Amino acid sequence: MTSNKLPAVLIALAVVLFVVYSSVFVVNAREQAIVVRFGQIQSVKTEPGLYFKLPFAFMDADRVQYVEKQALRLDLDNIRVQVQDGQTFDVDAFVIYNIADVRRFRETVSGDREAAEARLRAQLDSSLRRVYGLRDYNAALSEERVAMMLEIRDDLRIDAENLGLNIDDVRIRRTDLSPEVAPNTYNAMRSERLAEAERIRASGNEEGQRRRAVADRQVVEITAEAQRDSEILRGQGDADRNRIFAESFGKDPSFFEFYRSMSAYSSSLSSQDTTLVLSPNSEFFRYFDSATGTPAAPPAAPAPAAPAAPAN
Repeated sequence: MTSNKLPAVLIALAVVLFVVYSSVFVVNAREQAIVVRFGQIQSVKTEPGLYFKLPFAFMDADRVQYVEKQALRLDLDNIRVQVQDGQTFDVDAFVIYNIADVRRFRETVSGDREAAEARLRAQLDSSLRRVYGLRDYNAALSEERVAMMLEIRDDLRIDAENLGLNIDDVRIRRTDLSPEVAPNTYNAMRSERLAEAERIRASGNEEGQRRRAVADRQVVEITAEAQRDSEILRGQGDADRNRIFAESFGKDPSFFEFYRSMSAYSSSLSSQDTTLVLSPNSEFFRYFDSATGTPAAPPAAPAPAAPAAPAN
């Protein structure tokens, strides 16, 4: 090869390398590619790898547009929403989405992520206002927030599908009362809690009185039943005692009289302060004069005096 042909060979080799370089593009695992030929979508590459296209992109032959494949996040901060009772909240929310239909994404917003997020942001703002507007301020601060987020997500999915997007999740990060209404709302909530406390306290007092009344009635009923049972048992005991006494009297009248006299002595003389004023010949002490336990015979009555002789 002569020296005057070397520059031509180098130029030809450079042209070949340039054409090959212009015809090859690489798609990694975090992105997707759209091949556009003369303004029309030629093909969509969603799998990672090495691909070929027509060279000379500067002539608008084949151009490659890359779009994200991984999950993306859109934040919406300080949105002023009004609830059903007129209170206002400052809300922060975010959306997790991905580009599911690359072809539609290119056709609707020319593959411009910022344009797609602008439309998605407007839809999110509208959905937040609608969902909050259907509820009172207690719902926004309760467990109902989960249902609210699901409702907002379902609202966004309809418009997002038209953009080639898929909504994975919607989250409400912050829900705060606006500074203008916060003091009045806190005072109203405090009044409601105090009223609720008074209601619970009154209910507790009422329940306490009711239970005390029930307990007092039960005490009266139990006491009456106990007294009734005791009177019954006492009557049965007296009946048994009288029966035993009667049987004993029938078997040994003298022993029965002795036992009754001893019981009378025990009852009458048990206290040192007892004073008895009785005749020494009283029937009460008849067992005191007998060492054998048999009653002493009552003293003989004095003989009647002889009539006086008539005076001369």
